[in-house]
Amino acid sequence: MAEPKDESLDRALLAISRLRARNAELELARHEPVAIIGLACRYPGGVRDGDTFWRLLADGVDGVSAIPPERWRLRDGAEPCTRWAGLLDHRQVQEFDPAFFGIAPREAVSMDPQQRLLLEVTWEALENAGLPADRLVGSRTGVFIGIFPSEYQPTTPDLYQLLGNMTSVAAGRISYVLGLQGPCFALDTACSSSLVAIHLAVNSLRQGECEVALAGGVNLILSSKSVEGAARLQALSPDGRCKTFDAQANGFVRSEGCGIVVLKRLSLAQRDQDRVLAVVRGSAMNQDGRSTGLTAPNVLSQQALLESALSNARVAPESIGYVEAHGTGTTLGDPIEVEALTSVLGRPRADGSPCVLGAVKSNIGHTEAAAGVAGIIKVALALHHEMLPPNVHFRALNPHITLSGTPFVIATCLQPWPRSEKPRRAGVSSFGLSGTNAHVIVEEAPVQTVASAELKRPMLLPLSARTVAALQQSAAEWVDVLQSSDAVGDLLYTAAVRRTHHAHRLAVVGNTAADLVEGLQAFVQGRSHPGLVSGQADMEHRPRVVFVFPGHGSQW
Repeated sequence: MAEPKDESLDRALLAISRLRARNAELELARHEPVAIIGLACRYPGGVRDGDTFWRLLADGVDGVSAIPPERWRLRDGAEPCTRWAGLLDHRQVQEFDPAFFGIAPREAVSMDPQQRLLLEVTWEALENAGLPADRLVGSRTGVFIGIFPSEYQPTTPDLYQLLGNMTSVAAGRISYVLGLQGPCFALDTACSSSLVAIHLAVNSLRQGECEVALAGGVNLILSSKSVEGAARLQALSPDGRCKTFDAQANGFVRSEGCGIVVLKRLSLAQRDQDRVLAVVRGSAMNQDGRSTGLTAPNVLSQQALLESALSNARVAPESIGYVEAHGTGTTLGDPIEVEALTSVLGRPRADGSPCVLGAVKSNIGHTEAAAGVAGIIKVALALHHEMLPPNVHFRALNPHITLSGTPFVIATCLQPWPRSEKPRRAGVSSFGLSGTNAHVIVEEAPVQTVASAELKRPMLLPLSARTVAALQQSAAEWVDVLQSSDAVGDLLYTAAVRRTHHAHRLAVVGNTAADLVEGLQAFVQGRSHPGLVSGQADMEHRPRVVFVFPGHGSQW
């Protein structure tokens, strides 16, 4: 005779099974890779986007220069280290189109230029990601911005000055302009601000607080007083060159910049068929606590930071093939950083593979609140192009640094970094003067099998802008794009369905890319063309679509 079935035991086993499944799901979410699906930046040396940034890096260009008089005049007897800076073109700081963002001209005058720059670069990052801004309105999109307190002083103080110069509003204004309703805040951890912002954005995505995250930082030098103040720390290079890891290293140079990355959980990015530039596998942050001084680095804290990031990413130390170092080029900081790297990543690899060291500060100086995101963008571009850029100004190793017995080598020239059986990974470090440190582990994007857009004949290119002048400029830029690209189908697809469409519009039809170019050139020159239509759409009273089923249609 069979024994009676114990239903309570079955229920308990089912509950345990469900709890295990839920725990596994939570654990997976806690470590899920986060995709970088878009980026935009402005940095010294004429950098205005990812393409120009890569050219500067690949060519080993130093974007630092003498401070031009249109920025400010140095006082008599100023120290040599205050004569150099990595500055943006003054037009990138002064010029702004407030109407594009729905801002009154008078309000724009009272806004910190850092807020203006953030709005521009954030919009460019969304376009680079193929995310139309109008589709994000009301979404749980987060904004995480590293920024220093403003140095801006409006000539005529007014009611807009307070909001225009609060660091919290710098992030809040992005959410307001774009209609975003996810987490939003600005933070200041000194030099590590933007990398800490990325770390927090990754955690927010994994916890489900937001579905898309805009993360990065901005830094503008608007006063000679802040440069003179930094000189008193005796950390600035007298010759204005950041010579990371080099025997002649004598300090860093202050610089400007802005960088934003668009982040999304990898599973969602793959579901939405987003282009994935690189993947954040893990990250960590900590604090120096007590060290030899408030601003002095702590080697033990840096070691703990690296170990925590590896644990969060769930990858082995020997899998890291490149480290984008904090690398300020100071006599104290560089040796301590390499010592910490050696303790965690410095064991020779069984296959003899190297771990390359580099620092973007050797190209663009120290962009402070925008420094960490510059390192992330550099690594993403290097993974995408499968090349590692050189570390500028490196001639001979700092005598206080020992690389023997380690896999570490310094990048001295542009070198291949191809895909192989094992995924390529890099670590990015950023250490704040405040003692707050961050490290992010970035991995190559998975091989995407998304088919290119089918190229049909005839082809349609729709473009739009807020003004006629902007539309003409866009048309002129597209002429260059079409003449230099082989992926015309993908370009047309992106222009049609992955761009925000504005009031002033044009559409060009043609059977070939050359036909499209002819139509665009006709628009720029003010000529008619059989394949060209242009005009202005009514954005406030959009026509509604109506489906009519008229039967025989006699009543129509």
